[in-house]
Amino acid sequence: EVQLVESGGGLVRVGGSLRLSCAASGFSGFTFDDYAIGWFRQAPGKEREAISCIIVDDGTTYYVDSVKGRFTISRDNAKNTVYLQMNSLKPEDTAVYYCAAVVPQVWGGCPAILSYGMDYWGKGTLVTVSS
Repeated sequence: EVQLVESGGGLVRVGGSLRLSCAASGFSGFTFDDYAIGWFRQAPGKEREAISCIIVDDGTTYYVDSVKGRFTISRDNAKNTVYLQMNSLKPEDTAVYYCAAVVPQVWGGCPAILSYGMDYWGKGTLVTVSS
């Protein structure tokens, strides 16, 4: 079974930066390249939302409007790790951040993949942005 471990969360001031990591292992008969990895977040009192996605094989990326231009998703195939570089952080970015993985079963790139659903989830890492 796929295991995902997030790290890199913490307390940061408004305008600051953090880099989250999602280390993957297991892969259940597939390879890291077969997966799409998504980053999600859940703020206090709110539903979990998808914010970014990368198709590991070709590096295609996707961002929701609220993080576009501030966050960058990337992967290191040699380390089986996906990163989320977060810049210009705002108080509304405060949330538990999760990474999730799926072997894509639908066409349409990341938006379709995120809508279809993810199979494996990490336990999350807390990001707090103070003003």
